[in-house]
Amino acid sequence: MRPAWIAVLLSLMMAEAPAASAADPSASRSSSQEKKMNASPSEKKSKEPAAAKTETATLAAGCFWGVEEIFRKIPGVTQTVVGYTGGTIADPTYEQVCTGRTGHAEAIEIHFDPSKTTYAKILDVFFRMHDPTTPNRQHNDVGTQYRSAIFYHSPEQKKIAEEVKERVGKSGRFSKPIVTEILPAKPFYSAEEYHQDYLQKHPGGYNCHVLLPE
Repeated sequence: MRPAWIAVLLSLMMAEAPAASAADPSASRSSSQEKKMNASPSEKKSKEPAAAKTETATLAAGCFWGVEEIFRKIPGVTQTVVGYTGGTIADPTYEQVCTGRTGHAEAIEIHFDPSKTTYAKILDVFFRMHDPTTPNRQHNDVGTQYRSAIFYHSPEQKKIAEEVKERVGKSGRFSKPIVTEILPAKPFYSAEEYHQDYLQKHPGGYNCHVLLPE
């Protein structure tokens, strides 16, 4: 038989174990929280949802009101901003651009999800919604600020722009040569707030752009 004193000692040890656990019920939780706090930056980053990747296209195709109204409806486009680019002074006003002396074009900055559309498709829409054969003019709007231009952000965009321009030129869609400029992107200055989403704010307002079928 087990000596009586051993039995008493075992009973005392078994009684103390639950008591220690009950005395600090947050012990396991604190340990878990400490592990989270001490997680490495890479571990924390891997648990955060990845931000959607977007690319940017900068285009000029005449009055930016109508250009924006068409592009904002294109699947895959996440944001549009109208503004001025390609000029010689910083942060120009609409009135300054309209003089034709700053060298800026009315343009649109298009942010798009490359998993839903492509730069080539964006350019296809671009060539279907304005006349790229009229230098410094779109319909009744005349001036250098209304020129047709593609401002590329990378060598890859430049290559795609040249390929699409050549393909459209050979398609027979236009009877005159395409005069669209392909230029490196320069600083883009957002236009005044009243120009942003203009045709959303003023349905039925001035618009000289129509998206032709493919």
